[in-house]
Amino acid sequence: MSAADSPAPRLASCSCGQLRARVSGEPVRTSVCHCLACQRRTGSVFGMQARFPRAAVAIVGNRAEYVRVGDEGGRTTFGFCPACGATVYYTGDSADTIAIPVGAFADPAFPAPTVSVYEERMHSWVRMPDEVEHTP
Repeated sequence: MSAADSPAPRLASCSCGQLRARVSGEPVRTSVCHCLACQRRTGSVFGMQARFPRAAVAIVGNRAEYVRVGDEGGRTTFGFCPACGATVYYTGDSADTIAIPVGAFADPAFPAPTVSVYEERMHSWVRMPDEVEHTP
């Protein structure tokens, strides 16, 4: 693929636009998480995020961070805007990728999820597409 064929960089931002993430290339994984922590973080019934190689992401702007320890002991560091509070990115114990909430891109054409996790906590009325990989 030539540079002319490469997808245009995507820009994610917080609600006020002060904290931004510019990504190049396609996500390595786009997933939906139904865990209770994601429900609380998003204020919705699930979180949807896209993971990109760390080298493909540039973060610009002032940020605050919050570290959460998950059900299995892993640490996740959330980068959010200190002005409006919106999460723009997060990283796990693995230093390989950065996850960005898909809503931060404000792009209805963003690729659909390929994986759905923590489905045992999924709200009964939520339906995932059939082609999505389902994990409990």
